[in-house]
Amino acid sequence: MAFVIFLIPCFMVGTNVALSCQNADDFVGASSPGDIVIGGLFSVHSEMLRPEEDPIKPVIQNCAGFEIQVFLQTLAMIHAIETINNSTLLSGVTLGYEIYDTCAEVTKAMASALRFLSKFNSSEDAVEFKCNYSDYIPRVKAVIGASYSEVSMAVSRLLALQLIPQVSPASSAEILSDKIRFPSFFRTIPSDFHQTRAMTRLICESGWNWIGVIATDDDNGRFALESFGVQAMANNVCIAFKEMLPAYLSDSTFHTKVDQAIENIVKEKRVNVIVVFMRQFHVLKLFKKAIERNVNKIWIASDNWSAAVKISTMTNIRQLGTVVGFGFKNGDISSFQEFLRNLHEKPTENNKFLREYIMLLSVCAHLEYHDFQRCIANQSQDNLLENDGSKPQIWRDDFLNANVEPGFIHSTMLAVYAIAHAIKGLCKDRDCKDPSAFTPWELLEELKRVVVIDGDKEVKFDSHGDMSTSYDVLLWKEIDGHMEITTMAEYDAEKGDFIFEDEEKKKDFLALKKVQSTCSQPCSPGQVKKVTESPHTCCYECIYCPENHYSNQTDMDYCYRCNNKTYWAPVNSSTCYRKTIYFLAWTDWFAIFLLLLSAFGVVLVLSICVIFTKNLDTPVVKASGGLTVCYIILFSHFLIFLSTVFFIDIPTEFKCKTRQAVFGISFTLCISCILIKSLKILLAFSFDPKLQNFLKCMYKPIPTVVTCTGIQVIICTFWLIFRTPFVNQNFSIPRAIILECNEGSIVAFGIMLGYIAALAFICFIFAFKGRKLPENYNEAKFITFGMLIYFIAWIVFIPVYATTFGKYLPAVEIIVVLISNYGILCCTFLPKCYIIIYKQETNTKSAFLKMVYTYSSKSAGSVAVSQASLDSKSSSFRATVTDSCKTENDSVNGNCHFQVPGQSLIKGKVLPQNTARTMVRKRVSSI
Repeated sequence: MAFVIFLIPCFMVGTNVALSCQNADDFVGASSPGDIVIGGLFSVHSEMLRPEEDPIKPVIQNCAGFEIQVFLQTLAMIHAIETINNSTLLSGVTLGYEIYDTCAEVTKAMASALRFLSKFNSSEDAVEFKCNYSDYIPRVKAVIGASYSEVSMAVSRLLALQLIPQVSPASSAEILSDKIRFPSFFRTIPSDFHQTRAMTRLICESGWNWIGVIATDDDNGRFALESFGVQAMANNVCIAFKEMLPAYLSDSTFHTKVDQAIENIVKEKRVNVIVVFMRQFHVLKLFKKAIERNVNKIWIASDNWSAAVKISTMTNIRQLGTVVGFGFKNGDISSFQEFLRNLHEKPTENNKFLREYIMLLSVCAHLEYHDFQRCIANQSQDNLLENDGSKPQIWRDDFLNANVEPGFIHSTMLAVYAIAHAIKGLCKDRDCKDPSAFTPWELLEELKRVVVIDGDKEVKFDSHGDMSTSYDVLLWKEIDGHMEITTMAEYDAEKGDFIFEDEEKKKDFLALKKVQSTCSQPCSPGQVKKVTESPHTCCYECIYCPENHYSNQTDMDYCYRCNNKTYWAPVNSSTCYRKTIYFLAWTDWFAIFLLLLSAFGVVLVLSICVIFTKNLDTPVVKASGGLTVCYIILFSHFLIFLSTVFFIDIPTEFKCKTRQAVFGISFTLCISCILIKSLKILLAFSFDPKLQNFLKCMYKPIPTVVTCTGIQVIICTFWLIFRTPFVNQNFSIPRAIILECNEGSIVAFGIMLGYIAALAFICFIFAFKGRKLPENYNEAKFITFGMLIYFIAWIVFIPVYATTFGKYLPAVEIIVVLISNYGILCCTFLPKCYIIIYKQETNTKSAFLKMVYTYSSKSAGSVAVSQASLDSKSSSFRATVTDSCKTENDSVNGNCHFQVPGQSLIKGKVLPQNTARTMVRKRVSSI
């Protein structure tokens, strides 16, 4: 059992109603019979007149505000259907149409949709209520429309009851892509998702981030605002204010809301870009007020009004600033333009819209273009009915073509062709002259697969029912005193890029960047944004990036840290700079000075070596330990001077490991040899038997040198194996890197130096004991002095080395090494060289022996006198010491002897005379 709803939508008779209807056909705006009927829903009028009586009755009122652009869309639908009928596309099957005016009102659109749902060929326009509409044949097989998303949402929910395909050429709300809520909805345009993304891309590339948004307070406006808000947030664009205007012009608060919106625009002086999601008649009202207040901004137009000629031709429109918008991609509409030129020949019996347009031409014919357009928009159906027949019919060929919006015309025709191709697919094996040949839901399935040739490319609906066509970026540009709507670029919805045809259009695009619309001044590279107390992230202060941080773009949220320690950046820097690498280079003046000192030391060592080699057999050289010992000592001095080279230039692993080892082992070898010399001298002139026996046990030249040096070798080996020195980058100076050798282990370094110091101290003690040697052969005294220089240099070195940093740190150690090396070298060899060169008379064997005998005799005599002076009362004997060496020959021949009456005293001991003489001779021979 089925319930039947009788639908008779008509204008009911009332006191203030100008027209009544006798049947439902009076409700149709334009119609034509056909085998398959397609419905159409267009907002040919912008508003519905509100009744003044109270209470309000359920009466569908007349409409006002004739929309030329929407009227042209109805003509585009009619033209496309007629073209298809005159072609072979459907093979004899004709398309009919029924087009209704929604007056931009959901209520009136629902009434039209109900008639679409009524059963085919039902004389009573009844809609049957059934549980299953699979076999139900409604009045129409498909619907084209509506003009606005809010109307399409309501109609689509109703049409979905019978799955009647609805293809809109203008409704772009993103929510309509939801196939769960709107399963039968399609559109030949992209959704607002792509439009809002394109707008955001334009805003970002122009450097704007502080904008205002104005939208209508309906589903379309709210969804567009929501979609734009998401895109804006994702791209760091802040919305300074949002203004929602009433969806209907008949709303009593509309003008107040417009005034409030204009006031906010004027007040927010930093906002120079306004995004507008509104219908054309809303924009007209808004711009009229904005012109009165001298508002000059950049207006970003949505697809609803971006190509609206009636807005671009407003008086003083250029005062508003720049309008840039997004319109649907154009196609070839030349056939439609030809259709418009012949429109006056078309009959008007079945097209109330055309008839009304002709009446408007008659009423407003006396006016100029702009006033003529305004006159048409302001006429109501009631006024036209009062003047019907009182004015002669006048036709203006130019007016319709001048108001064509190519994007909407193209999308409307595309919608008709999509439905026609779907019908063709179903009619391959069916007799489609029979209206019951297929049902709407079958057409719906075919429509999902249809492919339409649009110019040179194929287009089809995606899984969301959308056609992914591109946008034209439109720029309103003044040319020859008139505002022209030009195509500046193309926006590729898939790639998200702008495509420019030529450089001139790109210049127009770049010119937009000259306008600033930011909450804060952009932070230049080297600065970073600091968010203030404002809730908007676009409002901030610019602060400098700190040291070692940088920002290389404008309006960065944070500073980058320089990648690693080898780079640095000053305050307020836009890049990092490589740190200057410092080391003690060969070309450094101080390094050159130290190298010259080392070179001089090498020359000095070689000179001493030559002098000693030439005077090999002289007593001075022999008394120095022989040529072998001298060569070893000089070789160690040479290595010490050479080791300073490893402290200079770029540190390497080899240099770091070599320099301390070479210095430590060489210095140890030098000190060890000098220690043996000190022992030998002390042994030669020691008259204490106990000390003499101890020194004889200690005096093992080769084992001592090998052992002392070997210990240092072991220390250095362990050091290099377990805690080896390495190249270190010192970052203690902010803008520089100091390349230096890290000793690896301070303990090992200290043990090495401490061991050398211990040997030097022992050497110092032995040398100090032998400091009272013959005046012309006072080597122990010079060794003592050399050790003192060593100790002073290295004691001073420790605090200086610990507190010094920088590239001159190696120079500190070089200086200490040179001072200690020069001190020991000079004290050890220069006195001998002086004797060899300038005191040759004393560098003979006889002179040397005489000097030794004289020293020994004085030492023995002084000791005897001081220790064995006899008491005058008990004078048993008087000791006298007489040197019997009367001549130089006696000294040379060894004939010197002590004449001691009875006995001699040596260091307080009573010795026989022969024994004392023998001891002196042994000291001489040992020397």
